Amino acid sequence: MPWRALPFVLTKAHRPRWATEPREVPRVRNTLFRTKGVEQSIRDTEAPEHRLRKTLSALDLTVFGVGVVIGTGIFVLTGKVAKETAGPATALAFVVAGVVCGLAALCYAEFASTVPVAGSAYTFGYASLGEFPAWIIGWDLILELALGCSVVSVGWSGYLRSLMDTAGISMPQTLSGPSSGGAFDLLAALLVVVLTGILIAGVKLSSRVTSVIVATKVTVVLLVIGVGAFFVTGANYHPFIPPAQEVTGGSGLSAPLIQLIAGYTPSNFGVMGIFTAAAVVFFAFIGFDVVSTTAEETRNPQRDMPRGIIGSLIICTLLYVGVSIVVTGMENYRNLSTDAPLADAFKAVHHPFWAGLISFGAAVGLTSVCLILLLGQTRVFFAMSRDGLLPPAFSRVHPRFRTPYRTTILLGLIVAVVAGFTSIDVLAELVNIGTLFAFVVVALGVLLLRRNRPDLPRAFRTPLVPLVPILSVLASLWLMLNLPAETWVRFAVWMAVGVIVYACYGRVHSRLNPDVAARER
Repeated sequence: MPWRALPFVLTKAHRPRWATEPREVPRVRNTLFRTKGVEQSIRDTEAPEHRLRKTLSALDLTVFGVGVVIGTGIFVLTGKVAKETAGPATALAFVVAGVVCGLAALCYAEFASTVPVAGSAYTFGYASLGEFPAWIIGWDLILELALGCSVVSVGWSGYLRSLMDTAGISMPQTLSGPSSGGAFDLLAALLVVVLTGILIAGVKLSSRVTSVIVATKVTVVLLVIGVGAFFVTGANYHPFIPPAQEVTGGSGLSAPLIQLIAGYTPSNFGVMGIFTAAAVVFFAFIGFDVVSTTAEETRNPQRDMPRGIIGSLIICTLLYVGVSIVVTGMENYRNLSTDAPLADAFKAVHHPFWAGLISFGAAVGLTSVCLILLLGQTRVFFAMSRDGLLPPAFSRVHPRFRTPYRTTILLGLIVAVVAGFTSIDVLAELVNIGTLFAFVVVALGVLLLRRNRPDLPRAFRTPLVPLVPILSVLASLWLMLNLPAETWVRFAVWMAVGVIVYACYGRVHSRLNPDVAARER
């Protein structure tokens, strides 16, 4: 019987300690699904040796979001999808993809404002799904962000070499990277090393550098839209939705997983071609979720995290739609280039100056993408280390800069080596499946936390729960099923390695392990 129900009234002096000092009961059961309470997660951020500096505002978060999303997608993917999949209706495909990301963004916004702790989907999963699912999503995020940074740095290197060639400067073939027939991509590795130094020096400096870069590339994109509008020909929009074309499906592991399971083959053009294109252009939005990894370094995360996540997604969607409308109006979609469609569209109307400006904007823009992906990865690694799932040395912050410098140095060196020696073709699809998997976990986490902790104060609440999270899960799973089966195999191998690491180290050293918790008390 609860003490409050007793027929006599206990004075405060006679009440048991648990009755006078309400506190969260830590869940330290020796199970794969032990959860780390939200209150405990927030308390851990105040430990002096783990405390990060709170310097970011809603504007900084929005800049980070735009900085990481606007990259090769807007400069390359637009023309490729228009020519091969959707025609002028590519603009509608961006809208569909934006809606799918918007569903996930609403879930991220609730979690980031409720649990303002570094780690993004990893931290959210720990609070709602349990330790082992949290480990899996953290291991997945390491893959997504590390490979994403490597892929983008290699793309940046290609743009920079192109600009250098225009200026009469050439890189030695050996140092041009595997994608160009070389042995090591020196420029890509150097970019990662420089960005690692910037991240160690402080997140505010990273924000200032990003702000300059983002302002530059957004200006270039707006100029493309504004100038390109004068060269639009109405006839290029007819038909806006080209007639549907049958597509011959792939075979073996190269075929989409949904084709192997159900025999469904995505179609090009027509109304269904818009949704096929949406599955492709969705990957141009990858990265907005990285904003949530900086929640612990935000001055007012309850207010600013939703603004930064949702605001950056809206801005990027509008820019994507504007560019796709202009580029398909400047040149017939059948004639668009798949390598550099925006630049080639301006060359087709005899304006090479604007073509060169676009190449410059692409090279500058990819710098911020690398910076923010590396930032997000270090924060996830830092959060996992602080929870004991990775060695504790990586959760120490620099005494002056208040940044996780050991984690940043380690991951920066690894990413630099991967970027220097790796071709980007295979790695890109692994980044995509990792992002979608994170979306699924966050949406499920919103549902579980609403059920298990309805008492938590939520500065932002995902609307229409459970409808929005369920739609987010279904949309993400649909896009995952459209990825090749071989991508699923590689993803499964990476996850299997993660399970072994967890079994050998993380489960034993976790701060929620009863033995570890007893020693800390």
